[in-house]
Amino acid sequence: MSVKVNIVSKYKSNKLPTGTRLLIRKSCNATLKLEGIDKSAEVDVTLTSDEEIAKMNLKFRNIDSSTDVLSFPLSENGDFDVNPESGAIMLGDIVISIDHALAQAELYGHTLEREIAFLTVHSMLHLLGYDHEEGGLQEMKMREKEENILTALGLSINKF
Repeated sequence: MSVKVNIVSKYKSNKLPTGTRLLIRKSCNATLKLEGIDKSAEVDVTLTSDEEIAKMNLKFRNIDSSTDVLSFPLSENGDFDVNPESGAIMLGDIVISIDHALAQAELYGHTLEREIAFLTVHSMLHLLGYDHEEGGLQEMKMREKEENILTALGLSINKF
């Protein structure tokens, strides 16, 4: 299994910590590994500001506010498109607000790196079909998976 993670940083306010891109790639890989995905895969990750993610949230979800992360899965009912050139399954797009990640890291008392890993894992699970919007068992299942993946990465997760 290999994961091609295309990362684009549109975040201009601060320089990202060294190793952020590697951490995102490791987070994507760990998610697929612990989910038992053994096919080659591709995912696009964009790092941006609160201002830009707010525009996307309004455009795609009709919610007029910023958010920490957006997920745009390319699968329908677990069926993924395949890149004809590489044969890899195309998971979709992840958009992370670095402004939100900075604020949440401070709020929860952990590092920016840990917050970016959490948001990446959270969004990867959305790309794989998990949802927490309705709460209950689905949310608990997703939170447990996030905790397991972050533990595998050597990062602890705060309890919600």
